[in-house]
Order: sequence, then structure tokens, then C-alpha cells
Amino acid sequence: MSESKDHAADDATLRVSKSRHERVTTDEDGQRVDNFLLKRCPGVPRSHIYRLIRKGDVRVDGKRIKQTRKLSVGEVVRVPPIRLVTSDKVTVPDKLALAAQAAIVFEHDDFLVVNKPAGIAVHGGSGLAFGLIDALRQQLNQPKLELAHRLDRATSGALLVGRSLKANRKLQDLFRQRTITKRYLALVDGRWPDRLRTVNAPLLKNTEHAGERRVSVDAAGQEAITHFSVDQRFDEATLLHVQLATGRTHQIRVHARHSGHCVVGDTRYGNNKRNTWFRQQGLNRLFLHSSELAFDWQDLQVQVTVQPDAAWDRAIQVLMSSD
Repeated sequence: MSESKDHAADDATLRVSKSRHERVTTDEDGQRVDNFLLKRCPGVPRSHIYRLIRKGDVRVDGKRIKQTRKLSVGEVVRVPPIRLVTSDKVTVPDKLALAAQAAIVFEHDDFLVVNKPAGIAVHGGSGLAFGLIDALRQQLNQPKLELAHRLDRATSGALLVGRSLKANRKLQDLFRQRTITKRYLALVDGRWPDRLRTVNAPLLKNTEHAGERRVSVDAAGQEAITHFSVDQRFDEATLLHVQLATGRTHQIRVHARHSGHCVVGDTRYGNNKRNTWFRQQGLNRLFLHSSELAFDWQDLQVQVTVQPDAAWDRAIQVLMSSD
């Protein structure tokens, strides 16, 4: 049986495309080839894209390339035969779409800043049909909106969204150059010591751990630096201001655990017994909030501060009343 028939029998939402050649548009100038392919081949896992590039099946102007290769307008990319998702257009429920629009706290011609609610994924995948970015695209009728960075599903707060591929690449470059200031609020278990101001511990990401990403402090990992300062102490927890010097996956949560004071409500890196106790007090979320983004954009100095939601405020009141 041919590959296409085999896949059609197994999963009616997949088909196998023919080899084709795609020309890089002005809007895609400077985009990495892996991201170019992910856009042109919806539903194909990033790992599969990388494998095709390594094998030499993907060519740019007839030449083999690396996944980090940046494209120039007018170049021609060979896209090999590949399994494509043929599912219908994503439709986001009106309630979520309206909530996404209401969460916009700053608008610019090139980007938006959104106060992402806790519990909402920023994009679809891993069993989710849609995410916050899909809701924004639908409600604002702006299909070119792109995430400039990520926040974990359980984390709330300031999320930067580019309004075009060109603007988004520039925003992502600012993140890579570490010229965007990122500040957070974190509520951690126990009494954080005043002397502990900076955690400098390399982080290693393992992509498989019971089907989820897991990050650990490891000498073989990437440099990771987090600055902490105490805002308020309670009998059972400490409210911290946090500033990231680097932007690694789960950095604050892993550095907090490494320091002996897990983020309250962290089901991945926290203490199950302590999380249960906090839930019994009414603290039912991950208490990590992206509170501020600051950066220079053209001639504009952007500084956006967003406050946590009412559930966060109620939790602080509970902790204060139990002191």
C-alpha cells in the first residue's frame, strides 16, 4: 500500500503533499528556514521539519542548508513531500475571543501587549485546538499576529505579540539580544532569605518526561541567571520581585526550586504536600505573573506594567490574615 493511502486509512485529517517550490516573500525576508516551513506546513511537528533539513530534503536555491539559515526575499525553498494537516480553520469560542481582546493593555502599530490570564495556553497543540494567539487573530481580524515570546499556560501576565512577521522578528531579536527587561511577581513557599539575591545556575532541558518538558539545574546546561528581591513576607510564603537576565524554559520555577522555595501551585517542580495545603487555603493556581516588559522601539521607550488578577489579590489577603 502506498504511503498516502496508508495515512489516509489511519487518519483522515492527514494527506501527503507533493514536492513543491516556494518563493520567499518580502514579509518573510530574514525569517529562519525552519519557521518558514512550519508556517507553510501546518500541523507538521518541528522535530520532523528539522529531520528533513538535516537529511538535505529541504533546499534553498538548490543548496543544502542548516535549520538556522535565514532566508532572503526572492529565494526559492524546496519543500519535500510531507504529511500535512487538512483540518478546518480554527474557530475560537466567542467568550474566549472577547476575553482576549479585553486583555489587551497596550497597542502599537507594530505590536500588542496582552495581560494573559492564567490557565490559557498561548497557542494550540498538545491536544489543544487553539490558544490565545488564535483568539486574538479571530477577534481582531488580524491573521498575521505572531507571538514574540511565550508564557507557560499556568503563568499570567504581560505577553508581547507582533502584528507582522517583520515586526515580530525584530521583537524576537530584542529578546535574543537581552535588551527587553522582563520582570515577574512570584509567590514562593516558605521564607526566602534576604541574602539570596541572584541565582546563577545552568539549566538543561529534557524534552521527554512522562510526555512533558522537564528542566533541571545541570552543569551541561545553558547559562541561566535570575535576580530575586523580597517584596512581602508571610508565615507560610514570600512574595518576590523577579527579573530575568536570561530567558530559559521554566527558568524562574526551576531556580526557585533549586533555592529550596518552590513557586506556590507549581505542579511540575513543586512539593505535592505543600501544594495541597495551599489549595486548602484557597490558593488554586500557579503564582507566577509576568508583571512588566520594557524595551526601546524605534524612538519610543516602551514600559508596560500589568497587575495580577483578583484571584491573586485574594490569595495575598488570605496569607496576610493567617499571619
